[in-house]
Amino acid sequence: MPGLGLLPWSGVVRAGQLEEPLADSVRSALSSAIANAAPPVPEFASTEARLTYLRWLQAMSARLYRRKGDFNERREFLQTVWYESRRAGLDTQLVLGLIQVESAFRKFAVSVAGARGYMQVMPFWSRLIGDGDPARLFHMQTNLRFGCVILRHYVDRERGDLFLALGRYNGSRGKPTYPNAVFAAAQQWAWRDARTG
Repeated sequence: MPGLGLLPWSGVVRAGQLEEPLADSVRSALSSAIANAAPPVPEFASTEARLTYLRWLQAMSARLYRRKGDFNERREFLQTVWYESRRAGLDTQLVLGLIQVESAFRKFAVSVAGARGYMQVMPFWSRLIGDGDPARLFHMQTNLRFGCVILRHYVDRERGDLFLALGRYNGSRGKPTYPNAVFAAAQQWAWRDARTG
């Protein structure tokens, strides 16, 4: 319904990540994974890799235009999603699908459970692996880095099973609604470089 601020996936359970005890080694690894606060600057092994990235950026920017009208904001967002998803070893398409389901690309989204930002990161994560300031979860790069690192942690915990990892990310492990919504949304962000096949 227009004007009500309802997300398109309103049937999705939004329980949020559950705070679970972390081994010191896991906490340390997660903390170091989010530690670098430098802005993401993609580096490429070849000119062709850079050109492929620029074609991807152009295609995704066109798709995201209705949700983020400002060109610079859209470019910075996509560059950061691309960088942070690859840094965490995640599929960029999946991360964009998750963001679509979690926040509808709204930077300042807050769930009923208190999850914040694009990737709806629960505030307890800032205490567990960050500096303890949950307000930083509204900073674009911080939110995307935390979200990607947390999702990677869950993928590792579930031994690569994305269905279970997504359920754990949402706090609904084993239930199909949320993972299926993310997988469906991710299809909208599929991209194949026409130049390379």
